[in-house]
Amino acid sequence: MTDLHPVRRALLSVSDKTGLIDLAKALAARGIELVSTGGTAKAMREAGLTVRDVAELTGFPEMMDGRVKTLHPAVHGGLLALRDNAEHTGAMAEHGIAEIDLLVVNLYPFEATVAKGADYSEAIENIDIGGPAMIRAAAKNHGFVNVVVDTEDYQPLLDELAAHDGATSYAFRQRLALNAYARTGAYDAAVSSWMAKALNEPAPRRRVVAGTLAQTLRYGENPHQAAAFYTDGTSRSGVATAEQHQGKELSYNNINDTDAAFELVSEFAPGDGAACAIIKHANPCGVARGATLEEAYRRAFDCDRTSAFGGIIALNQPLDGPTAEAIAEIFTEVVIAPGADEAARQVFAAKKNLRLLTTDGLSDPAAGGLTLRQVSGGFLVQDRDNGRVGEWELKTVTKREPTKDELRDLLFAWTVAKHVKSNAIVYVKDGATVGVGAGQMSRVDSTRIAARKSQDMAEVLGLPAPLTQGAVVASDAFFPFPDGLLTAAEAGATAVIQPGGSMRDDKVIEAADAAGLAMVFTGMRHFRH
Repeated sequence: MTDLHPVRRALLSVSDKTGLIDLAKALAARGIELVSTGGTAKAMREAGLTVRDVAELTGFPEMMDGRVKTLHPAVHGGLLALRDNAEHTGAMAEHGIAEIDLLVVNLYPFEATVAKGADYSEAIENIDIGGPAMIRAAAKNHGFVNVVVDTEDYQPLLDELAAHDGATSYAFRQRLALNAYARTGAYDAAVSSWMAKALNEPAPRRRVVAGTLAQTLRYGENPHQAAAFYTDGTSRSGVATAEQHQGKELSYNNINDTDAAFELVSEFAPGDGAACAIIKHANPCGVARGATLEEAYRRAFDCDRTSAFGGIIALNQPLDGPTAEAIAEIFTEVVIAPGADEAARQVFAAKKNLRLLTTDGLSDPAAGGLTLRQVSGGFLVQDRDNGRVGEWELKTVTKREPTKDELRDLLFAWTVAKHVKSNAIVYVKDGATVGVGAGQMSRVDSTRIAARKSQDMAEVLGLPAPLTQGAVVASDAFFPFPDGLLTAAEAGATAVIQPGGSMRDDKVIEAADAAGLAMVFTGMRHFRH
């Protein structure tokens, strides 16, 4: 095998015709013979190119609605034959098999077919067979054969041919082969994941995960860690599909925190009023509703001004000028919203280090999907936490029923607690968080920390008492003992929302009654580790 190998014959068979004609013309201009199938051949002929049908190579016509056309020794022999192996070249000569030096294939659009809601039969018909078989054959023989599976590689291929007078280098063919195997792997992953869902199989014997590189990152959580960002091919609104308007590239931590912020704010429908979530280290440090976006932001900011510095801000309505002006008063890493008007963009234009991201809508909080977490020697897979409770699902367990205002705030606090690291405690008053305790080993400590933060902010804001006075409190899991609940009562909470289910629920309810609290059970837990 030599490092450089000339390209004399190319087989092109693509579903996505983007860039096809320009590529084919450039190849033809180099004297490369073009071989093709079906619609690809038709498109090239209509562009005035001379194309040889695969059927001429195989001696068999396309049949069975195109299911059988390239699965033939004349094709796979031309792709797999080792050019420096006398036995291989002898077999080619004996059976009239021509060398194929370049394979350009992109597969039937299975992922897009499924995404548009195709039924089972249509999805099955869009599983490509011949394409992956040819790709894997060409990739295996990358010592001699080039395999292109992405339109993004068309120009690099032409540049490589130009640099080596119609030949390609071994290193280039290796990179193409890597992309090819990754593509067939991702394709099979999409098919197997779809089948598991279609067959209602929550735990298939093998689980395959695939992604497409969106960007390489400067580093991971820390500078000594290499990192990259991959997308999963879904069109769901969020950080992966957002448009960035300004600022340097997002970092690993930026992406993680922005996702947390946007998922939280998406819990609040735009039609129900403006909402803002401020995130620091993947935890909310302030969440609020308001009559306007600016009011929602300022109320969220007043929950914990210290932590909000250098944070991530997510909005549930398009960003406007007044809100942008308010946000620009302190340093913020990222702002994400479903749109931004010209006034807001002009305000942020003066903040070169601030990243502005816009989406085409909010994430659907009720959407399904899977979450994955790596552990030593494997990974955990679970359904996405899309659990929600309505007012009618709450069970009052104390003597006192919550008031209408308390009930509204309880549901708000419960929604926020879902997005706080366990153990999670969230105090809310008048549609705004006033204290958040996150990630503590003890629920009592989370309760105390949240109350202390509220006390600190009361001093900053010049208030006579912490805003936890008269607030409600949410706990992401049950209170195992009355101590956590009593700590919340000492901070001034008047009503509590929690899952219930502790062996000591009766003691906790008794303590709530003694303190004059109203308490409701959700019957649902929201651990977030």
